Amino acid sequence: MSRFDQLQNNETFQRTFSQGELTLGLFLPVDAYPSSLSNSSLNEQIERVQQVERAGFTAIWARDIPLHDPSFGDAGQTYDPLVYLSFLAAHTKTIGLGIGSLILPIRHPIHLAQMTASVQHLSNNRLLLGVASGDRPVEFPAFQLDASERGERFRESFETMRQLWVDPFPVLQNDQTELRGRADSLPKPEIPIPLFVTGNSRQTLEWIGEQSDGWMYYPRNVAFQQRVVREWREQSDDFKPFLQSLYIDLSDEPDEAPTPIHLGFRSGRRALIQHLEQLRTIGVNHVILNMKYSSRPVDDVLEELETYVLPHFSAND
Repeated sequence: MSRFDQLQNNETFQRTFSQGELTLGLFLPVDAYPSSLSNSSLNEQIERVQQVERAGFTAIWARDIPLHDPSFGDAGQTYDPLVYLSFLAAHTKTIGLGIGSLILPIRHPIHLAQMTASVQHLSNNRLLLGVASGDRPVEFPAFQLDASERGERFRESFETMRQLWVDPFPVLQNDQTELRGRADSLPKPEIPIPLFVTGNSRQTLEWIGEQSDGWMYYPRNVAFQQRVVREWREQSDDFKPFLQSLYIDLSDEPDEAPTPIHLGFRSGRRALIQHLEQLRTIGVNHVILNMKYSSRPVDDVLEELETYVLPHFSAND
């Protein structure tokens, strides 16, 4: 059975991604924070994630940022993404639990295989796994790794992790792993974990199209993104979703025209809806909103998104 066929049994994948449709997710923390760090408490985050689930967002997304580099400007949710998603799994029921994205070259694939499979089991098969080669300069020297080798390490970890999920007592050997059929990685995912390569991760698009279950990309203008999506669709006859992020600062004036912010824009809800509809038309299947730069209280923004925006981009139930 092909990966495409196997993913037809993954309810979270099917609920989040459908050909010709667009759904919405949110990056963690669900908060506005002008500095690198969010000031919201853990209880506040739990309540907001539950609110996000009730509102109809199909996924929340954690980030893999092992070191706080103030010059980078964002420490994300601060907690390890796999640990945090396991925690949030216990406080939610149906929402997808995404990582955008695990930095494969700085983690060992044996650990990754067990940790990701564990989250898949503990969350009732809700993990959506973005993976990347890494681009923050501080990390590779800290782990005593050669950044120039991250493309090869990424590919090696990707292939090793996927093999460990499936093969009992595998036989494999590469620069990071040697197994001779006498030990096994447990648990095995009962439902396949969807894998989404982020950007190019120093791979060819042909390799990504063959190996990845979807492609996670960066926010671009609609005309540029249309070309990217078209090129992606040429890589496979099977439906493989296209995901992107988008930073928003939602004005309380519904008709406010868009003005650029970092990796997104400030606007009223009507311009946001129009932009998302354009993305849906060109073939984008999931947009992960980030409210870091919101100038309004996040709870007010969530209420407006739930009332006016999400009805246009509902889950694929």
